[in-house]
Amino acid sequence: MTTLPSSATAAPVTRHSRNVPPFGAFNATLLGIEIKRRFRNRRTLFFTIAFPVAMFLAFGLQYRDTSIETGRTVAQGAPSVAAFIMISMAVYGAMMASTSAGGAVAIERQLGWSRQLRLTPLTPVANIAVKILGGLSIGLLAVLATFATGLAIGVRLPLHVWLVAGVTAWLGSLVFTAMGLMVGYLVPSENVMQFMGPALAFLAFFGGLFTPLDSMAKPLQDIGVWTPTYGLGEIARAPLSGDAFNWLAVGNVILWLAVFGIGAALAFRRDTKRV
Repeated sequence: MTTLPSSATAAPVTRHSRNVPPFGAFNATLLGIEIKRRFRNRRTLFFTIAFPVAMFLAFGLQYRDTSIETGRTVAQGAPSVAAFIMISMAVYGAMMASTSAGGAVAIERQLGWSRQLRLTPLTPVANIAVKILGGLSIGLLAVLATFATGLAIGVRLPLHVWLVAGVTAWLGSLVFTAMGLMVGYLVPSENVMQFMGPALAFLAFFGGLFTPLDSMAKPLQDIGVWTPTYGLGEIARAPLSGDAFNWLAVGNVILWLAVFGIGAALAFRRDTKRV
């Protein structure tokens, strides 16, 4: 019997550790690519900016001199009905812009790109964060365009009202970015916007963006306070109306942001779990 030389014995297996990038592979380069993609879609960009402006002019222009408090000619420095409509349409525009993320996600699913991402260190949370920030970039343009139109037709408000209402409408659209992402991961690509368009119009109506909620029938008001548009609209218009801080509206926004955010992350995992 022969003995194998010691050099022929199996060498120990060397394991190479895989370095996972910090923040789940979230980085400025990836975010920049996402934002550029959004701005290259000129059709969506035009629609999300032009539509809320057109809605504001159609419904708000005639009320630029009407007081929100008395219904008569607005006094110097007093809030007008046009300002109320302007803020509501800015919220609606930011909603529309933010949910466009769902269409982008659906296309990625159709092309198989979302599954390819599972081969990379990119985590679901980091991927969702990139999509959300990309949606916010378009939502900001929708808010600025609507406010600029209001300023051009004569809407005059204290500076703090412009700032608080604008920032609330913009950042509050995070709720609808998460909603668009969740739908985008669940619904086939050709059906995403067919679903989102009517859904947003429905939510905007029952949430008090098109018509003040307190002017609706009591059963509709009871339904409206549970819609994701209610809380955002109430908070954005609060500086204009001078109403007391509405904790119900704040809770509404937090609740729906959590529901849609968790739903989007779970839908992303489910859609890409097989590679």
